[in-house]
Amino acid sequence: MPFPRALTYIALRNRARRLLGLRTKTNIKDLAIRCSTDQLVNQTAPEYLSFSIDISVVVGGFWWEGSKGVRRGLGTLRVPALDLSKQRLDILTQALAPAYLRVGGSEADKIHYFHNPEGEPDALVLSRDMWNNLHKFIQRNHLKFYFTVKYGLFNRRQHGDWQGTEIQSLLQYSKDHNYTINICELGNELNAYWAFHGLKSQPSAVKLAHDYSTFTQLLRHYYPSIKIAGPGSAFWPKLGETVRPVSNLSEKFLQTSQSQLDIVDWHYYPFQSTRTPLRTRTATLKKFLSPSSFEDFAHFSDRLKHWRDLYQPNAELWTGETGSAQCGGEPRLSDRFTSSFWWADQLGRGARIGQKVMIRQSLIGGDYGMIDRLTLKPRPDYWVSWFWKRLMGTAVYRAESSSRRIRAYLHRHPDGERYTLLMINLTDQKQSPDISGLGGLQQQYVITAKKLTSRKLHVNGIRPKIKHLENNAENKLLPFAMRQLSRDLQPFSISFWIYSRSAKN
Repeated sequence: MPFPRALTYIALRNRARRLLGLRTKTNIKDLAIRCSTDQLVNQTAPEYLSFSIDISVVVGGFWWEGSKGVRRGLGTLRVPALDLSKQRLDILTQALAPAYLRVGGSEADKIHYFHNPEGEPDALVLSRDMWNNLHKFIQRNHLKFYFTVKYGLFNRRQHGDWQGTEIQSLLQYSKDHNYTINICELGNELNAYWAFHGLKSQPSAVKLAHDYSTFTQLLRHYYPSIKIAGPGSAFWPKLGETVRPVSNLSEKFLQTSQSQLDIVDWHYYPFQSTRTPLRTRTATLKKFLSPSSFEDFAHFSDRLKHWRDLYQPNAELWTGETGSAQCGGEPRLSDRFTSSFWWADQLGRGARIGQKVMIRQSLIGGDYGMIDRLTLKPRPDYWVSWFWKRLMGTAVYRAESSSRRIRAYLHRHPDGERYTLLMINLTDQKQSPDISGLGGLQQQYVITAKKLTSRKLHVNGIRPKIKHLENNAENKLLPFAMRQLSRDLQPFSISFWIYSRSAKN
């Protein structure tokens, strides 16, 4: 006897979910979220959610879209230089201010400033016009500037003798034009030079510390109040700083550094795209939604915090670069709603465990770009970031969930009066949490999508569009329909619930 059509559909749906690792979940019994506003857990910077534009995109280097593989840490296709004058890009960027704009990336150590060297017709050159346009973009959009200074490609025995002669003309030009540079770092992911530029180019921690002293003196000659960040080491999922003892330089660098850092920063991607030749956690739909995939971030962050406390106690701790998957993101995952779960969780977790700033790779460019480089359309992660800016203030409080699949983070609302509870439902079922420690529920913004791999998302049932931003000069909350207040979390959803001050306050 054939199955009824409905039962056949359910069986096929559940089989598909099992194949993807998304088994049907029953409602989580006795789900509890305990909040406390008695004591501040952390205070982030107003620019906590910041972002980057890779130097390869700024000047037209080798980049990721369309690349099938990787060559020395780069994509295999060269792209045109990004046009920073587009009004639509300004509108989208201003909506995420205040923020730092970091310009760095693998080609930061290959680039030439202002001059094309003889005998290198295909050299990557940052021209004066590009530098001018970059600063105009920063000024128009009320950003602060974080720049990766060229370390250079030279033999390991020459490390410890960095002079910075090539950067001096750029610094003098910038000073003459009253350009602001807020933060600088020396080199990009120096612990991974062996992978990007060859084993002979890998610096030791001691020699890098010596070069950082020269770097700091040079930068402060031109910009006395500039902040210095380092070492910007790359941490791989599961492994950390990868190959011992070649690339584990962070602790030794911080220990031997003679100059005081303002920022101890690190780079982290929880997944690796299929372009990456060596992978410890390949980007898949199943892993994007697995709570265990999110745990390394806190583990490595605690390690950096411990070293910071020992050797650079006055420095802030920053996530200097992060995205969903190494090597440009994973096509059809990093640019879809699926990516928004790890991003919302890492924003919440980072704020709670002491990260002062989180720099997203990238604002635009790559499959992990929050804005599509070719169409200038905002992707799902952009809208999650947009809501974070408007609903999650800098004061962080404690929120604990009894289930790993329901993530909860509590901040003071930017108005200073209310509280916002961010909750992430990693199950395919509606959940009904028992929430304690907060006042009356006032508003809800619930982010969902028709499919996990959808390019579009909905907020309270409405699809946000860029025209909403164009018609919203003050960048306040868009006029989403206020849903009837519900105590349920929607399946596979990201929710911002806004509460009045607790009765205790």
